[in-house]
Amino acid sequence: MSRVVIIEDEKPAARRLQRILQKEGITTDVLLHSVRDSLQWFAQNPAPDLIFADIQLTDGLSFDIFGQITINTPIIFTTAYDQYAIKAFKHNSIDYLLKPIKQDELRFALKKFHQNKLQNIDIQNLIKSINQDNTYKQRFTVTYGQHIKSIPDEDIAYFVSRDKTTYLVTNSGESFIYEDSLEAITLQVNPKLFFRINRKYIINFQAIDEMINYSNSRIKIVLKKHKNDVIIVARERVKDFKNWLSE
Repeated sequence: MSRVVIIEDEKPAARRLQRILQKEGITTDVLLHSVRDSLQWFAQNPAPDLIFADIQLTDGLSFDIFGQITINTPIIFTTAYDQYAIKAFKHNSIDYLLKPIKQDELRFALKKFHQNKLQNIDIQNLIKSINQDNTYKQRFTVTYGQHIKSIPDEDIAYFVSRDKTTYLVTNSGESFIYEDSLEAITLQVNPKLFFRINRKYIINFQAIDEMINYSNSRIKIVLKKHKNDVIIVARERVKDFKNWLSE
């Protein structure tokens, strides 16, 4: 195997995968840590023989990479969460490994690869399958002081990440610390209601009041109850955002 690429935002996890691959006789020199880094690398280099891709990255999901470029390479996804529609991965003949990755499970995935049982990824069908298989959360539990509160999804204006902390913000303006990352929340919420417009925000469609063309081909979002918040759709997300609006 001439080239294997690891896409993993947690550097210790990337090095660990490197080490267990080495035990299988595979040397991996290419480690990518974000959606942006990966897009740049694939644009400048020939396709590898095999890709190991963590689902959650610091600036999005690895699905975002394969949705923007065509890669005719088998992919083995890695994830710390088994709620990521595992049936969809199996259905699409794409292997997956749950973290922490075990040597025997890695060996079995590599065996499937060598036997040509891993097929090339069809990212759109994969995402469609995930959306069909998932049961999305309709209530989100937050804790404040000694109190616990359950908030229905229709009462949520947006989720935002600030200073490495995730907040759930309601239509009434209440803000609560929420334990999961935006990457995890992306696959918990109903995609017909919520959209991740940039690295910091996931917004609720029902909370949108206005959408305004903004500089550098971006879009400014004005929310009904949060008109002073400056929320901008990232340029690379504008096309997907417009498609989402018309679904």
